[in-house]
Amino acid sequence: MSEDAHDSRNNTVLDKKPELKPKRPRMFQVIFLNDDFTPMDFVVLMLMKFFQKNADEATSIMMDVHKKGKGIAGTYTLEIAETKAMEVMDAARRKEHPLMVVVEPEGN
Repeated sequence: MSEDAHDSRNNTVLDKKPELKPKRPRMFQVIFLNDDFTPMDFVVLMLMKFFQKNADEATSIMMDVHKKGKGIAGTYTLEIAETKAMEVMDAARRKEHPLMVVVEPEGN
């Protein structure tokens, strides 16, 4: 018998369904951008609170933001990345800080 399934009741050959393998979702980076007004300790706090970074990790990312102009807080699926970015910016606005957080596809 071939790879196709055979239905003996009416002598029809049924095509085998191809196995579908789920694709990995596209990943996005949450990136903090530098500004001249948001305090460094606030950036560290946001990284610890919303991205579960320890103090050393958060400080390292904050220094990237300060020295390089941006720092990657984490990589997530699109919905999670957008939610985290929005949560951080909402918290910053409540404290009247102009902190900007953007979401970009991984690898950009």
